[in-house]
Amino acid sequence: MIRGKSGTDPVFPILLSLFLAACTPGGAQDGKKGAKGDAPPQPVAVTTIEAAPRAVPVSFEAVGRTEGSRDVQVRARVSGIVERQLYGEGDAVKAGAPLFRIERAPYEIEAAQARAALAEVLARRELAQQEMERLKGLADRRAISQKEADQAASTARQTVASVQMAEARLRQAELNLSYTTVNAPIGGITGRALQSVGTLVQPANDSALLTTITRGDPIWVRFALSEAEYTRLRSTDAKGIEVQVELAGGKEHPSKGKLNFAGSTVDGATGTVQMRAELPNPKNTLLPGQYVRVRVLAGTQQAIVVPQTAVLQNETGRFVWIAGADGKAVPRPIRAGAWLGENWVVLDGLKAGDAVIVDNLARLRPGTPVQAKKAS
Repeated sequence: MIRGKSGTDPVFPILLSLFLAACTPGGAQDGKKGAKGDAPPQPVAVTTIEAAPRAVPVSFEAVGRTEGSRDVQVRARVSGIVERQLYGEGDAVKAGAPLFRIERAPYEIEAAQARAALAEVLARRELAQQEMERLKGLADRRAISQKEADQAASTARQTVASVQMAEARLRQAELNLSYTTVNAPIGGITGRALQSVGTLVQPANDSALLTTITRGDPIWVRFALSEAEYTRLRSTDAKGIEVQVELAGGKEHPSKGKLNFAGSTVDGATGTVQMRAELPNPKNTLLPGQYVRVRVLAGTQQAIVVPQTAVLQNETGRFVWIAGADGKAVPRPIRAGAWLGENWVVLDGLKAGDAVIVDNLARLRPGTPVQAKKAS
């Protein structure tokens, strides 16, 4: 045995230091920590639902804007001073209701002059007819030349033409007189008066525009669908397509509508196709110019539906957590479609029988042990 210069055994100090380290409180705690770190993590209690396909509506969503099914400008058709305004701005009026009155006196005079001119040419025609018949009899007896009889017949035909001209002028004068009362061309909601009482209006300039009328029942909604959505929509039965409108506050319009127009070209800048729907609007719930959310319903399809709260999103896209057969959490990327109430339609990524985790999602990491319980 080899000994040091002092004559003591070199192994003894090493054994003594190990014994003291094991007896200290710190050494005991370190030993406990090491033992605890080796224990498996406790599983996270989660609730799952079983993925199963079911019939869900095929729907497309877009932002749209309402407009009147008819929007008409009311214009003056004769010149004159606006004497009266016969409606209240914003009132609902029926077709033919009087809106404005333009001074009538000048047109009443023109009509009276036209009637007098007609009476004059009628008297001439009667005289010319009598003269033609009288000279025709004399020409038959050869009491006058045939030329005189022909001239009388020509004069009679000229008076007939004069009568037709006078009748046309009378009709024009009476028509102008009728235009002094400006009536509503359609039924609808009136706009504000653009010309005040006392204003001189003329058909040839901007003063002719008096007001506007918009028909809000039915009402139209314009929106656009992407090229892919439009292609899918065309593959469905057009008679089964319905349009639902949601107002800004989240309330749905009580009546569904139908498509009444689809564009024939794709907008090169946006890649969308213009669409238009028509909805009943008897109580004027929708006003022209409103922005609304449009949902186009085009039949049904088989798809898996999961709660919106179960769908998460990261830099790669949307995903859900699945409770695997080995009892561990697995992230599953999905392709989500439209919302269906409080659920989300999953178009791809899930299959029937998958156990989708719906709670305690913040505690999950890939491979986290889970204790799954089916939702009641």
